[in-house]
Amino acid sequence: MVNMAESNIGSVKVSDEVIATVASVAATQVEGVAGMSEGIVDGLAKLITGGQATKGIKVSVGNEEAAIDISIIVEYGHPIAEIGRKVQENVKNAVESMTGLRVVEINVYIQGVHLLEEKSDERHERGRKLK
Repeated sequence: MVNMAESNIGSVKVSDEVIATVASVAATQVEGVAGMSEGIVDGLAKLITGGQATKGIKVSVGNEEAAIDISIIVEYGHPIAEIGRKVQENVKNAVESMTGLRVVEINVYIQGVHLLEEKSDERHERGRKLK
């Protein structure tokens, strides 16, 4: 948990889970991102703690800075490297503007490609053209 502000009446603290949620929303707003990918570590964390680990996000927070690892699934046909860069930019901007933390590192892991399914009519029509 990071201490965001101190005053004479107390403090404001933001949990790592909140930062992970902000990062997740920002990542999925990028065109070409099909969704987040839950890795083995996320699955084990949920089993061990019984808690809700944020799917596909790992956050390491210091006093004034954060490092974030993000695992995503991209949509087929989109430029993967460009999606990764856009995810980094969007997550950095969102986390910094909402929390005041300086984001020093964002590692994006492409864990899969989502293949868009054709409608059955399109497959049938294509099959007839091939005959």
